[in-house]
Amino acid sequence: MSEIVESFQQALAEVGWKDLRIHMQRDAIILVDAALDLIDTAVAVATDDKGRVDGWIAAGQLVKPTAEQIAAWETTLDKPFRMLIVQPFILAQMVENA
Repeated sequence: MSEIVESFQQALAEVGWKDLRIHMQRDAIILVDAALDLIDTAVAVATDDKGRVDGWIAAGQLVKPTAEQIAAWETTLDKPFRMLIVQPFILAQMVENA
């Protein structure tokens, strides 16, 4: 398990909305709540930890962006996000206080 954690730690990136928006075309972005650790969440998704992932979805902690959120980000293309690719998804977490 540590190899996958190390891989995600190395792949963790901070990008602006302008770099994520292309992934909306294929409906690949999943927002990760700020209360969750992005790497831990990516590991759970990648290893198909259905119990944890389903729990986060039920709690509203893993969601697709709303039309309102997307519209707001389109006015601030440099809005920062932390992101990880977990094929076929892009897990994105808004950077708070930015």
